[in-house]
Amino acid sequence: MADANPPDWRAPAGAGLLLLSNTVLFKISAGGPWDSPSFTLGVVGIFGIILLYISWFRLTFQRRGLVPWTDMWTDPPGSARKELLVGITVMGMAWLSGNHLQEYLPRPTGLVLSLIGMLMVVQAAYVILSFGPLAE
Repeated sequence: MADANPPDWRAPAGAGLLLLSNTVLFKISAGGPWDSPSFTLGVVGIFGIILLYISWFRLTFQRRGLVPWTDMWTDPPGSARKELLVGITVMGMAWLSGNHLQEYLPRPTGLVLSLIGMLMVVQAAYVILSFGPLAE
């Protein structure tokens, strides 16, 4: 299922790390069209996360795209269990960043992390159920 010429994953990874490190560490931002530097910083951080996801997808599946269909996985039940643990960990990070690290991180960090964590948990539950009790 991999492309003959796999896409480059390094460019999106470098750009994503640069944008995300600016959001978390350096906090260099302009007002943007909405005249809010913090909102611009959040948009830059979301673009960084998107680029990191694209880089992960290209590195893992050796093809262009965004949706990891279950037929692309080598071990769906095992990977789903790992994804469930990572999703729960991301939910814990969301709670931590929304409560104790609120003054150090941009305000919606906990909300964005909880969205990502919940999507991971839902996908893992779907894969576990479709290869387990709901399999044909």
